[in-house]
Amino acid sequence: MLVLLPPSEGKASSGRGAPLKPESLSLPALADARQAVLDELVDLCVADEEKARDVLGLSEGLRGEIAKNAELRTAGARPAGEIYTGVLYDALGLATLDAAAKRRAARSLLVFSGLWGAVSVTDRIPSYRCSMGVKLPGLGALGAYWRTPMASAMPEAAGDGLVLDLRSSAYAAAWKPKGEVADRTATVRVLHAQMVDGVEKRSVVSHFNKATKGRIVRSLLETGTQPKNPAELVEALRDLGHVVEAEAPSKAGKAWALDVVVREIH
Repeated sequence: MLVLLPPSEGKASSGRGAPLKPESLSLPALADARQAVLDELVDLCVADEEKARDVLGLSEGLRGEIAKNAELRTAGARPAGEIYTGVLYDALGLATLDAAAKRRAARSLLVFSGLWGAVSVTDRIPSYRCSMGVKLPGLGALGAYWRTPMASAMPEAAGDGLVLDLRSSAYAAAWKPKGEVADRTATVRVLHAQMVDGVEKRSVVSHFNKATKGRIVRSLLETGTQPKNPAELVEALRDLGHVVEAEAPSKAGKAWALDVVVREIH
């Protein structure tokens, strides 16, 4: 099983570890594309702070992120699972998993990134600021930029098992599963259901959407559940206590779309 995650907007500090070693990152087929984004991002942040702030869409209060980007080549690196923070990663709680679950996480979790394309949670990276929605002056919109290298790298990464896609739309733009890979891909939407004037209303609430996705991944890792396809995933999630609504796609080459319905949000 391969689980695709979005990154977090906020990130932990890089710390004092050894600096980035690009050649050590997972998905080596992305190496040239990563280097191109890294070079342009660092050069932009070194040369023109105001332009960098505009390109990255940063508020005045986040100006310090530009200096952080300018030092990416020399900053300390930590496992990506420690760099990414926020609601989903708090609920996932990688640091508190037992040893077996941590090994499963290392094998199965990929975090998509505007800067790196995608990394394993064990890949050592520095803290950075560069979302998939950024449009770099030389490379253009990163969501579009990553499509070609991802089209080569991701089918191999997906192997022949289930792909559980929990990415937000901005990061899903960088790679869309096709063909037989799509047939064994499941996307998940979390819906909050509540009664309003005697009628059930459903809505997507960002915070709880992220938290529920984090808890889903954690429960799969803790139990060692290994569904081989979307149909088995539906049954596995129901066995874990989730309310799941799903229908098989009407034609081949389409991912399954799963709705996980929650009535109590926390």
